[in-house]
Amino acid sequence: MTVSIDRSRIEALPKGRVPDFFIVGQFKSGTTALYEMLKSHPQIFMPELKELWFHSPELRAQALARGSTTRPTTLDGYLSLFEAARPEQRAGEATPSYLISHEAAGRIAALQPDARIIAILREPASFLRSFHLQNLQNHSETEKDLRKAIELVEERREGRSLPPHAGRPQELLYTDHVHYVEQLQRYRAVFAPEQILVLIYDDFRDDNEATVRRVLRFLEVDDTQPVAVTEANPTVRVRSPRTSDFVRSLYMGSGPATRAIKRAIKTLTPRALRREALAVERRLQWGAPRPPDEQLMLELRRRFKGEVVALGEHLDRDLVGLWGYDRLD
Repeated sequence: MTVSIDRSRIEALPKGRVPDFFIVGQFKSGTTALYEMLKSHPQIFMPELKELWFHSPELRAQALARGSTTRPTTLDGYLSLFEAARPEQRAGEATPSYLISHEAAGRIAALQPDARIIAILREPASFLRSFHLQNLQNHSETEKDLRKAIELVEERREGRSLPPHAGRPQELLYTDHVHYVEQLQRYRAVFAPEQILVLIYDDFRDDNEATVRRVLRFLEVDDTQPVAVTEANPTVRVRSPRTSDFVRSLYMGSGPATRAIKRAIKTLTPRALRREALAVERRLQWGAPRPPDEQLMLELRRRFKGEVVALGEHLDRDLVGLWGYDRLD
């Protein structure tokens, strides 16, 4: 696979700090924890804003069309986020959508040919379950049943059956996310092998400090610095999408009625009490995830075994054994 790079963009770049490394994904695979741990290192600078989406314009355009993004849309605006990086620091960003984007690899290479790329990959079935629960939590998904959500992929690809708050509908094409080898090949086409580090979520989960130190060595910064261990975003379930959607409409809505309600709440309720009410509301909405549908998990593992075999060969690692695909009947 060959990705076309517009080299003229490099010559036209404005003066300013360009990122040195990119955490490109995957969703629900520890990218937030890795971002937080790297950000605390004195030789690394990362913006306060995570998931910039700048190099995945096809996804950003969908969010803009739905009025759901405040991320930078110009190169000057994007680079301004790295202005505070000191000369001796490695600057980087973390946007999981860069892995599924068909444009991100080429755009990153055009901006920074020497970039270091970091990807974290997760066993397909557990990833799909966790990602679906996250989408329910952030209101971009309304179909509570994972099997039905997967069955809706082709309809949603055609723009049908989309939830009202899906800022980036392409992310709801669940099965597209686990084309791991194809995704990595887009980066291998424009970056040298030594510029790409592929991590496995299981390793990061089992010993995230050791994994972070491996990343620090990859970025060529001091790997003896103390590492502040950070737990990845927990997987939760939404107890009531209808209640959650109503609360979202109150806090996020922009209509006259919604604005009036929010003004009244702020006027009549002290800030501390509002915070506590929101915390209670979240506890009522969210709970521990239910046990997975083992039959569906088995079906998904059978469906994606070929992808796991190919990825293992691509990385020269026994992922079939690690992820238990050798025990499928």
